[in-house]
Amino acid sequence: MYTSFEEIQNVCRDRGEPFWKVVMLEDCHESDISEEASFEKMRSIYYAMKESDANYDPTLLSSSKMVGTDAEKLRLYREEHKMLSGDFASKVMTRALRVAESNACMKRIVAAPTAGSCGVMPAVLLTVQERENLSDEEMTKALYVASGVGGVIAERASLAGAEGGCQAEIGSASAMAAAAAVFLSGGDNSAMESACAIAVSNLMGLVCDPVAGLVEVPCVKRNVIGAMNAISAADLALAGIKSRIPVDEVIDAMKSVGHMMAPQLRETGQGGLAATPTGQRLYQELMEQD
Repeated sequence: MYTSFEEIQNVCRDRGEPFWKVVMLEDCHESDISEEASFEKMRSIYYAMKESDANYDPTLLSSSKMVGTDAEKLRLYREEHKMLSGDFASKVMTRALRVAESNACMKRIVAAPTAGSCGVMPAVLLTVQERENLSDEEMTKALYVASGVGGVIAERASLAGAEGGCQAEIGSASAMAAAAAVFLSGGDNSAMESACAIAVSNLMGLVCDPVAGLVEVPCVKRNVIGAMNAISAADLALAGIKSRIPVDEVIDAMKSVGHMMAPQLRETGQGGLAATPTGQRLYQELMEQD
């Protein structure tokens, strides 16, 4: 597993290989499998992302009844009104809700990189593919780009809300999606690096404060923010706007911030929104139902 974005960049230059292939070859080495087997495995993950969106049930509520049906509300609103965010962004928002709600309703999703952030990557990638009419092969390559970014974050910091707050989950997913979006748009490695750095920087310090300890409120709607952050970071990078701080240093800073967070702000359900009067009331109501 590569431990820095810089390391992957250097390997790309030394071998003359694209970012996605360098990550794929590392997977082949670590898993002791062929390139064909690795690619097929990654393609199956992308198909599962497609299915998690396609199999959304607009009638389902989670067991707690706190989330569900909102993606369908947004879809209907998008069809009937001109949304402020525009057509592409509104589709991204709807998909992020669809997949995140499916997770809360115990349907099949892809942890990308976690279940709590599962809506970010599909929302961005599926919508880009739809708009640009890209092949599943190109989308699979984009997943290697995203996984390379996720691997570096996992090595240098954390992907777990319990360790680093929601910045480690939604923030990481957003960075992964941003890099993949830049790749799919023809951006180079430098643009991918800036997109990652900007995406992580924008969500740095985001706490993990699940109401009643469930990955529902505010988690589901934060998938929307993660996806929107990804496409804005990608566009900034594609425009030639660079992060002043190198991505590896940004990731290190995210780790440091996570360690500074009080335990109440790291997935314990004891701080932030979970500690509000309404959050506590919802928790008590769920306990009484159980």
